[in-house]
Amino acid sequence: MSESARAQSVPTTRESGDSGGAKPRRRQELRDFLMSRRARVSPADAGLPDGGRRRTPGLRREEVAVLAGVGASWYQWLEQGRDITVSPQVLDSVARVLRLSDTERRHLYVLAGLNPPLRQDPDPAVLDMCEGLQRLIDAWMPFPAHILDPYWNNVAYNEAARLVLNHGHEGVDMNCVIAFFTDPVYRARAASWERNAPVVVAQYRAAWSNRPGDEGYESVVRELSAASEEFAELWARGDVQDGGQIHKELEHPLVGTLLFETTQLRVPARPDLTIVLHNPRRSAETDTAAKLEWLTSPEGRRGGMYSVAG
Repeated sequence: MSESARAQSVPTTRESGDSGGAKPRRRQELRDFLMSRRARVSPADAGLPDGGRRRTPGLRREEVAVLAGVGASWYQWLEQGRDITVSPQVLDSVARVLRLSDTERRHLYVLAGLNPPLRQDPDPAVLDMCEGLQRLIDAWMPFPAHILDPYWNNVAYNEAARLVLNHGHEGVDMNCVIAFFTDPVYRARAASWERNAPVVVAQYRAAWSNRPGDEGYESVVRELSAASEEFAELWARGDVQDGGQIHKELEHPLVGTLLFETTQLRVPARPDLTIVLHNPRRSAETDTAAKLEWLTSPEGRRGGMYSVAG
């Protein structure tokens, strides 16, 4: 048995924030979940000889333990919902043997009392949903919309975001917080940049603090701290702020002043993704919606310099 598996083989007491009957219920759910997932994996699925008829379908506990590289007693305790120490590495091994989907793997983490991992590659079952999200932000036209992963990398955006926010242009970083500080085109357009910079950094620190030690966040912070003194100074303040609406004022070279408020939406089926919608704000001086209608029209995309009311 490996040292990591050996370290998991003794029940231990661990503190939990569960109250009252929540913890026993979660243990029962863990037991039921693991038993049902184990029952659906045949020996052949796991690369084991059939061995004849079995009294119950699926793999035996001992087989799961061997294939996952953990002790048989430890796996039995896990399936019984005993209060044992678990590690992400061991849960991933169990998830692999039980052929869990990404959603099921995340559910296993929650039932075992760990923070679920960020999604890496989406399950095929949610690919249609991802295409639906692209259709959603395309339907938001003529207003800018884009989709961020946990590290604020742009994974999708509509044409208005490209035209107004400069997303997707050559040389522009696909990470939004990096682009905010390093893209000279966006910086020149963003009249509200100085006001919003502390908010952007505080919101990114809040996201960073939820995943301590996550290299995805650490690499962004390292890169930006080296590239931007302004970011480094704001980061050193240690301010944190939950995501919320941000008011933006942009000066576009073709249509002039554009006023927005941004709204962030989470996707329940893809908790690693955030939809950012830019809603036009109307004032006595400017009609942002009308300007965007023109800017995203065939005439506007040709770059013609025509006056637009407001």
